[in-house]
Amino acid sequence: MRPIRKGDRGPAVEDVQRRLRVLGADLGPTGIDGVFLGATLAAVRAFQKERDLEEDGDVGERTWAALVDATFRLGDRLLYLHFPHFHGADVLALQGALNVLGFAAGDLDGIFGAFTERAAREFQSNSGLPADGIVGPDTVRSLGNLRHVWADKPAQALDQLHRSPARSADVLSRVEVGVVALDSHAIAIADRLQNLALASNPAARVRIVADGCEPPCSLIFALGVIDSHGAAQDRPRVVAGDGGDALATRLEVALLSSPSTPCTVDVVLAGGAADERAAQRIAVGLLDGLCLGLAAVSAPVLP
Repeated sequence: MRPIRKGDRGPAVEDVQRRLRVLGADLGPTGIDGVFLGATLAAVRAFQKERDLEEDGDVGERTWAALVDATFRLGDRLLYLHFPHFHGADVLALQGALNVLGFAAGDLDGIFGAFTERAAREFQSNSGLPADGIVGPDTVRSLGNLRHVWADKPAQALDQLHRSPARSADVLSRVEVGVVALDSHAIAIADRLQNLALASNPAARVRIVADGCEPPCSLIFALGVIDSHGAAQDRPRVVAGDGGDALATRLEVALLSSPSTPCTVDVVLAGGAADERAAQRIAVGLLDGLCLGLAAVSAPVLP
C-alpha cells in the first residue's frame, strides 16, 4: 500500500482518523475531516510511539496493521483457530473475559492460538452452545450476558490457571495424512483442514494430495459430495453433516474400525460449504476426530 502521509486528503485519511478516534485520540476541533495535518499527524506519531513503531508520522503497512488490530472490537469478525493466527484487540478482550470466567486462555497476548480456542470451546460447552471454538454472534452474546462478571476484573491475575491441554495434536506431527478434495465443494474444507492442523501444531503432517496418486500416507481423507464418491466401497465412510462433535465421534469410530495401513476414509459432504462458519465447523470436526482416532488406534495405523 502507498503510505498515507502529511498533506493527504480523502476517504483513506478519514478511515485513519476514525480508528484514531476509537482509540481516544484528540483530533482537534476539525475532527474527522479527511485532512492529514496537525492533530491527526500528532495522533499518528503518538500511536507509533506507544506501539514501538517508527515515529515518522506516515501510515504505512506496519502502522496500518497495528491500527486495524487495535481497533477490532469483540464481535466485529468471526474468530477461530487459523494459521496465521488471528490477532488484535478483540482477541485480547476475549482472552481477558475467558480468564476471568475461569476458562484459561493462556497468555494475554491478543493471539487466537490453541489455548484460546480450547478455552472458547469449554466456555461454549458450559453455555449450551456448539463447542466448535468458533467465536461468532452467539458466543459473543453469551459473553456479553456475563459482562457484569468479567468486565473491569484483573484478568492477568487468573493467567496462571491450570491450562487444559489444547487439542491432542501431537499425533499430527507423527502421522502422514493426505487430504483429497474430490470436487470443487470440498476444496474449501480441505484447505481449512490443512490450515487448522498447522494452527494446532506447526509440525503437522497434514497435506492436500491429488486424487489417484499414491503418496506415502498412513491415512487418506477423501472429501466430496455424495455423487463424487460413486458406489459404496470396502472402506470406512462417514457423513460430515454440519460438523461438530458428532462428526468427530463418527470419524474416531471409523478409524478404530480400520486399523490397516494405509487407510482411506471417505468423508461425504451433504453439499458445498454454505458459508465460512459451516466450512470451519466441518474442518474442526474432522481434525478433532483425526486426533481422537489416531490417539486411540493401535500401532498398525501409526508409521
